[in-house]
Amino acid sequence: MSIEIKAPTFPESVADGTISTWHKAPGEAVAADELIVDIETDKVVLEVVAPTDGVIKEVKAGEGDTVLSDEVIAIFEAGAAGTAVAADAPAAADAAGDADKIGPAARKLIEENKLDASAIPGTGKNGGITKEDVVSFMAKGAAAPAPAVATAPAAQAKAPAAPINVPAGERVEKRVPMTRLRATIAKRLVEAQQNAAMLTTYNEVNMKPIMELRKQYKDLFEKTHNGTRLGFMSFFVKAATEALKRFPAVNASIDGNDMVYHGYQDIGVAVSTERGLMVPVLRDTDSMGLADVERTIADFGKRGRDGKLGLDDMMGGTFTITNGGVFGSLMSTPILNPPQTAIMGMHKIQERPMAVNGQVEILPMMYLALSYDHRMIDGKEAVQFLVTIKDLLEDPARMLLDV
Repeated sequence: MSIEIKAPTFPESVADGTISTWHKAPGEAVAADELIVDIETDKVVLEVVAPTDGVIKEVKAGEGDTVLSDEVIAIFEAGAAGTAVAADAPAAADAAGDADKIGPAARKLIEENKLDASAIPGTGKNGGITKEDVVSFMAKGAAAPAPAVATAPAAQAKAPAAPINVPAGERVEKRVPMTRLRATIAKRLVEAQQNAAMLTTYNEVNMKPIMELRKQYKDLFEKTHNGTRLGFMSFFVKAATEALKRFPAVNASIDGNDMVYHGYQDIGVAVSTERGLMVPVLRDTDSMGLADVERTIADFGKRGRDGKLGLDDMMGGTFTITNGGVFGSLMSTPILNPPQTAIMGMHKIQERPMAVNGQVEILPMMYLALSYDHRMIDGKEAVQFLVTIKDLLEDPARMLLDV
């Protein structure tokens, strides 16, 4: 029985997607729920799995092709794994084994540039050659097969790419196409700076009260909440939530000539992944406890590293927190995440001599930065918002007493 494999249904904010990698070739046995293709969108990489055991009969969209929501990308033949291959073309499958390892987009580049496919190291599934492999091969100036490669093409195709011996004084360049996600990030960051009246205000917070509270209760917290660790981010999320309730303009967004005030707090937390910066959203943070925040952020981080964050995880958001301190940043100017009107940057905790009641003390200090859209937020509100967060963190009891 033939089944149409379709691209996922994209939300309204995502117009289309790009076929990133085919993990299974036509005729190759596929088990139910096994990953067959990755589709990259402006926000995340979506995975499409096999509906049942069978084989891919025909691929209708190759790597690099743009597909729309619910567009048919392949025809799947349901049945016992491998049955369709044996029945249709047992001899042809062996003869075309190497060809099946070359993705459609990669094959097109190879043909256009008259390359020797056997000389291109494959990094895809089962040694398959992807579009990126061909681009990398061309960037190394290896369009003509080297003698050493020509003598052992089979070994070269199966083994990982060997280090390139660059002669002394050689200036090597590598050109790699920008991923769709990276291109979208770049576009949005530039638009944010061009279309908003962006300003940044700074303050500093004494982290000693939070650090002492965390040290006192972290073991009991972890034991009580089934292994969930108490970090610093949950305190910042709860402090930001309280400050957002007091300053609604910071929790608002701009839609054309309208200012949209949100009666809830959905805080995005920037997560760095190999594919780029992603901002999954904590929903209704006013109703979340510290353990809920820490547990959800840990889950976001894990799924971000594994490429498992979904579109629903990153839709919406009324405010964003980014933490450059985990990489050692002492101070930075975060860029707005449109259509939000503000973003807060956390930084490295560093001990500094501070004047306290006429005495010099060494305290763990952190710089905080708030970038905001001056079209929506006045300087007075922005400064008071950041001071509120500072006060709440330096005296955590304020969050419990709502003062």
